[in-house]
Amino acid sequence: MRIQLATEPGRPEHPNEDWASTAVPASGLGGVLVLLDGVTPPPGDDGCVHSVPWFTARLGGSLVELSASRRDLTLTEVLAASIRRTADAHRSSCDLSHVRTPQATVVLARWDAERVEHLVLSDSVLLLEGPDGTVCPVLDDRLDRLPPGSLASEAVTDARARNKEGGFFTAAADPDVASRAVTGETPRAGVRALAALTDGASRWTETFDEGDWTAAFGLLREEGPQGLIDRVRKLERADTDRAFLRRGKRHDDATAVLAEL
Repeated sequence: MRIQLATEPGRPEHPNEDWASTAVPASGLGGVLVLLDGVTPPPGDDGCVHSVPWFTARLGGSLVELSASRRDLTLTEVLAASIRRTADAHRSSCDLSHVRTPQATVVLARWDAERVEHLVLSDSVLLLEGPDGTVCPVLDDRLDRLPPGSLASEAVTDARARNKEGGFFTAAADPDVASRAVTGETPRAGVRALAALTDGASRWTETFDEGDWTAAFGLLREEGPQGLIDRVRKLERADTDRAFLRRGKRHDDATAVLAEL
């Protein structure tokens, strides 16, 4: 088993709100991958005294612990329990009902000798590579299916779409959101490698259209996660007229994980 990970903040002066980790049991027969992309709040009050990196570290740490140690729990149950545990850690000091309470996208994968389980919530990406090189993306595409105008502004997004029926969902303070995640499993023999990307890294495919998911996986294997991030940064710098980056940050936090099983 070989695991590579790289992460880079969108701006060096701003804390990286992504979080990623892997765990490999001593038996060597399985492992866990966790990838979070913290949601940057707009300026103003979000009801919480804690930062987004505080939240992603708490949630990510719980996800690694429970997914690795509690194999009796499904990944949906692991996410629900981790959200509840993280919420309890700041419930007394923060307004967790605020629409912008700290939150994150989630990719969670767990494998053993028999199967590979997966869970994806919001717009980070999980890629599963089969023995023949076929790459299957696991996507939560709710953001792409929103009605026109749903993301016209931060206020409109919060009022119409964020963690709302018919909108999109992130891991915040409500453990019930775990049931909204995209989940499934694949026989272990059908997966030779997997990769996870926050949307800052998946821009190579999703924003700049430099190659499909199979090409992105090939780039990860050839140049490593940092190589993919470096390519994204070069494309961002070249997009001076914002032809591709029509909305959002010019440089986003970017994280990529490659696990060859």
